[in-house]
Amino acid sequence: MSHLITCVVFFLLAFVTYTHASGVFEVHNNCPYTVWAAATPVGGGRRLERGQSWWFWAPPGTKMARIWGRTNCNFDGAGRGWCQTGDCGGVLECKGWGKPPNTLAEYALNQFSNLDFWDISVIDGFNIPMSFGPTKPGPGKCHGIQCTANINGECPGALRVPGGCNNPCTTFGGQQYCCTQGPCGPTELSRWFKQRCPDAYSYPQDDPTSTFTCTSWTTDYKVMFCPYGSAHNETTNFPLEMPTSTHEVAK
Repeated sequence: MSHLITCVVFFLLAFVTYTHASGVFEVHNNCPYTVWAAATPVGGGRRLERGQSWWFWAPPGTKMARIWGRTNCNFDGAGRGWCQTGDCGGVLECKGWGKPPNTLAEYALNQFSNLDFWDISVIDGFNIPMSFGPTKPGPGKCHGIQCTANINGECPGALRVPGGCNNPCTTFGGQQYCCTQGPCGPTELSRWFKQRCPDAYSYPQDDPTSTFTCTSWTTDYKVMFCPYGSAHNETTNFPLEMPTSTHEVAK
């Protein structure tokens, strides 16, 4: 009997811990167009019409995680197709990272000192305005951030691509822009992004001004595409929809 009671107590404690654990992400589409949300290594993908939300849970220890939006997608009944921006291997349910340009929400949960680390990054370029942050802000750098400038409309010509604005590393490559072989600093082009989105990663070693933290196990998060007041809420700035097949997946 004592063994049974112990098992029941352990189960209840585990249930309470799971149901009250942090790491719940809401992804909300406030854009006046369809966004195909994507998330890896947990989440996958989901089609979101304007005003729709998608929730998923990421377990403690999740790292190198990304959430982004894909635009102008066309998928068949098997979830295979193509997206103009943010495409992840031609599938609705993403397993790998998206193809630039794509505005990124990045996070790592329950890391050292029991902290969650998270950011918005334009290192892979920009396609959709975004806000990202804790649902209940805390002290220090535990507060919401956003990247909502009209980057697509003002994008330098060399970085401009259909549906978005590429980062210089994607366009030109090399140590100067990609920082793959040691220390590097900002460039004229990375400063262009930083001036418009001061809280976002603009080049790979832009850590001091671009990394935010919250206490693990007490925080849930929300990503919003086209947050209120963003430039791309205006109908003159959002991408045009591609014709869709009659078999397009709507999840």
